[in-house]
Amino acid sequence: MNRIDRLFSGSPQRLLSIYFCAGAPKPDGTADVIRTLAREGVAMIEVGIPFSDPMADGPVIQDAATKALRGGMTLEKLFSQLEGIRADVDIPLVLMGYLNPVFRYGFERFCRRCAEVGVDGMIIPDLPFKDYMENYKAVAERYGLRFIMLITPETSEERVRLIDANTSGFIYMVSSAATTGAQKDFDAQKQAYFQKIEQMHLRIPRMVGFGISNRQTFDAACAHAAGGIVGSRFVSLLDEAGGDALSAIRRLKSDLGI
Repeated sequence: MNRIDRLFSGSPQRLLSIYFCAGAPKPDGTADVIRTLAREGVAMIEVGIPFSDPMADGPVIQDAATKALRGGMTLEKLFSQLEGIRADVDIPLVLMGYLNPVFRYGFERFCRRCAEVGVDGMIIPDLPFKDYMENYKAVAERYGLRFIMLITPETSEERVRLIDANTSGFIYMVSSAATTGAQKDFDAQKQAYFQKIEQMHLRIPRMVGFGISNRQTFDAACAHAAGGIVGSRFVSLLDEAGGDALSAIRRLKSDLGI
């Protein structure tokens, strides 16, 4: 069974998923961060593929991507760093990145390497849904990979249901249409959006991301989805700790009240 499917079997609650950018702040630290997060009880990890023009990301993740690229991080180097990770890490791993580097690498080659090193799924925010259906879905499925799509408060109900019917793993609920970045709380409008999607009784589970940084935002996400995805806050803590993932994740868990 795909590890993402296994994670969500049995309707789990209060799952914590962590995003960090491969190669930042340490060029060779990717595998160590993954192992540390897994030991500390993180449910799922999204490893960011650094890109020079990350349009959906705020300044924290943009800065991490710049550092990673300057340190020589590439997709091939990332796959090399993931070799052997499955000897001691059994939680789901998802690669998150933009279409340009994946396209340049070759999509089928990308999927093949994901399967070889034990990656379970992918998130490509700038891949249009129509293109996914026509050109990428069958290839990803051939390699047993889950393709996770994003929805926002502006996504129509029709499109949400289309995504629910044609993707797998989980739906990534973006808390707002803004770029990534920590927030102190989710206002009534965002919580109404969470409730609306919850009341649609979708087929596949949901995780909330963008803006989760403290107990209030994590609790709000978990009230209406299987859990929350923390990116910018963890990336900031990891950078402040000089790449010490243990210090960063323990500070984050304290902030989240878990």
